[in-house]
Amino acid sequence: MANLIAVTGATGFLGGRVAHLLAERELPQRLVVRDASRAPTFPGATTVGGVSYGDFEAMRSALTGVETLLFVSATESEHRVAEQISVVDAAKAAGVRRIVYISFLGASGTCVFTFARHHWATEEQIRSSGMAFTFLRDNLYLDVLPYFPGADGVVRGPAGNGRFGGVARADVADAAVGALTTDGHDGVSYDVTGPASISMADVAADLTRASGQLITFDNETLDQAYASRAKLNAPEWEVAGWVSSYAAIAAGELDVVSDSVQRLAGHPPMSFATYLERNPAVVDRLRSRKAV
Repeated sequence: MANLIAVTGATGFLGGRVAHLLAERELPQRLVVRDASRAPTFPGATTVGGVSYGDFEAMRSALTGVETLLFVSATESEHRVAEQISVVDAAKAAGVRRIVYISFLGASGTCVFTFARHHWATEEQIRSSGMAFTFLRDNLYLDVLPYFPGADGVVRGPAGNGRFGGVARADVADAAVGALTTDGHDGVSYDVTGPASISMADVAADLTRASGQLITFDNETLDQAYASRAKLNAPEWEVAGWVSSYAAIAAGELDVVSDSVQRLAGHPPMSFATYLERNPAVVDRLRSRKAV
């Protein structure tokens, strides 16, 4: 089928929203998912289930006949780089012409945020594949920020006075649809951000205003950050990712604001305050959690 778009991550928020918007445009698409029972159903969409990122043969088969792949990055894991490289190799073997990859802002081999290095390794594999590509390098997701405060209402991390241009996942999805359905994006990397640069103190203030309960920010040292997370018994790579996300803010690596959402999606991105207004259930959950 000409111009067939494959969408990975369609059982999640970002991939699911992209699939919904493509269906509204009556574009042919193939949803490539692990669990077909959880996949959304849309006119003009087919679903291929039982496909994991690390399964080269299943992915190659699922992508055969696909023109463009929306590659939603894998959930953080110890083997994330190998899994994502497997997807790229499978796409090339299947004859995919172009990949739109959901990456991270400032991705490089030496950036502070350890998870962003995974994106850099994946980008490098895509670049060397010979396929056309577009990279959407997202800033931190606004959607996760309401989950940062502990039950005591304190956001803890070594972010200092650093700032970041956080972006809502819905805006990223809208931008992805623009990149998938319009011309002129091959070989381009877009920094995808919100409308303004904010600090963790600003995040706490916005959460306080939205919830009516006091939320504060505790600027931990790096040692304190690792110590406060040690009780969670998480693997070392995961803790390093959590802590280094704050450290990247402190280092100024995420203090970027762009017009990419406006350019690709045709509308301005949400601020954090606007995101909270549009998602009252998130605020209600924050109130309930703090009250425990």
